[in-house]
Amino acid sequence: METLLEQVQSYGPLVLNVAKAFATLVIGWIVAGAAGSLARRKVNTTPHIDPTLGNFIASMVKWVILLMVLAAVLSIFGIQATSLVAMLSAATLAIGLALQGTLSDIAAGFMLTLFRPYKLGQFVDIGGTAGTVKDLNLFVTELVTPDNVQVIVPNGQAWGSIIRNFSHHDTRRVDMVFGIDYADDIDKAMQIITDLAEADPRVHADPAPWVRVTNLGDSSVDLTTRVWCDNAEYWNVKFELTKAVKETFDAKGISIPYPHSVEIKKEA
Repeated sequence: METLLEQVQSYGPLVLNVAKAFATLVIGWIVAGAAGSLARRKVNTTPHIDPTLGNFIASMVKWVILLMVLAAVLSIFGIQATSLVAMLSAATLAIGLALQGTLSDIAAGFMLTLFRPYKLGQFVDIGGTAGTVKDLNLFVTELVTPDNVQVIVPNGQAWGSIIRNFSHHDTRRVDMVFGIDYADDIDKAMQIITDLAEADPRVHADPAPWVRVTNLGDSSVDLTTRVWCDNAEYWNVKFELTKAVKETFDAKGISIPYPHSVEIKKEA
């Protein structure tokens, strides 16, 4: 009995602390899970908030509570709070070094949101990737290409790349090149293009349509045409004016040459 009492007196506090720590862990885990689920439901039921944000906040709430539970468990065993703070500081530094790319994306997301080089719905080219801006958050920019392909660009790369915003200005210049035969009347062809451009109500009168001979090619005289239109009409003007020029050239006897190949056969 004396030996048993000595054992109880020696190990009793340790057993009691282990029981307290276990109970604290179980209760803390349950509370953390419930709090995370509650946070997720609250965020997801709020309009205009992406469910991904709800999951992120729920995870953050859960792990914050678990860290508090861990601190409580360590305090049961007499570990000083200062030691815990030191460990957390070292862990934070290690996590920061491991996730420096992600932190860079967050910083770039703030810069993109502040300076707004592009907005939702605008057509842009970011580092050679072109598409319509579908989403811009703290981490990535989501683009949708004209053929409906999703492209995810990390904000750090977007901020560090050359950004071409085709939708920023209200007007755009449409550049087209038409080749005519060397035997054709250059002035007649230029007048046809000018008349068609001026007759199109979508083409702006100021700046006026511009048509010039810009190159003498191997098989054609190249006429470069530049007209201005509203940004939203860019592709319609480009496609329909090209079609109109081709049809009018055919009707007016202006030919559009194309490369020819000559086959030479050597006979024995």
